[in-house]
Amino acid sequence: MSTPKTIEERRTPAGESPQSPQTPHDNIYLYGIVPSDVEVAENTHGVGEPGVVTLIRHGDVAALVSDLHLVRPLGRPEDLLAHERLLDATAAEVPVLPIRFGAVLTGPEAVSDLLAAHHDEFARALGELEGRVQYVVKGRYVEQAVLREVLDEHPEIAELREQIEGRPEAVTRQTRIQIGEIVGRAIEARREADTQALAAALAPVCVLISPREPTHDQDAAHLAVLVDAARTGELEEILDGFAEHWTDRVRLRLLGPMASYDFVLGPGAGEG
Repeated sequence: MSTPKTIEERRTPAGESPQSPQTPHDNIYLYGIVPSDVEVAENTHGVGEPGVVTLIRHGDVAALVSDLHLVRPLGRPEDLLAHERLLDATAAEVPVLPIRFGAVLTGPEAVSDLLAAHHDEFARALGELEGRVQYVVKGRYVEQAVLREVLDEHPEIAELREQIEGRPEAVTRQTRIQIGEIVGRAIEARREADTQALAAALAPVCVLISPREPTHDQDAAHLAVLVDAARTGELEEILDGFAEHWTDRVRLRLLGPMASYDFVLGPGAGEG
């Protein structure tokens, strides 16, 4: 990149590693891989202590890291949040290959070895992400609206409800299970159709689309999309059209930009 962009602390000369004080018990926490010509804003803090974020460079790539004193196990919600916030903020400025949460190496030499072993692979993947960002599109059914659709399509549900009305729950347990299964299958079929419709509409402005598993029974759609940053406005326009079309039926949200957790393959890459 011709003009270095700031993501974390001061830049060290190409090919050199930051000279942070090390003790025999220090470890290096690894967040992701970035181009070597980026800079780092001072006093950016990441996971744990001391947690000051720096870069370790090798050739055309660099590792986004911080020193870590392992005085306790990692895994608290604030640890994961710090990891994701740093990567997402970085992705808004420069290409970044995210590393799964919890990657701890034994020292700068281990990081340098990783960069050397996979330098070309990392450089190629970063090139493919240049100028591109990931978003996540989430749709959630409005409960009463989707239930009305299901009841209209499956009149047998009303008949089953009549059978159990006023009867003890223990006696009607199997019928209640049957009703739940019918509703669940109907919502799943709607989710599949709505997800396909949304993905088809977004495809012309996206580089890649990756369906995600639903996180809630009433999810209508859950898609990760990789888009050229210059086409973000087009993406938003399409979603605005769907939001209007699905008024009072589905509530849509666009999350991001974020690190490309769904579109990076490589050593240690992926979502935490």
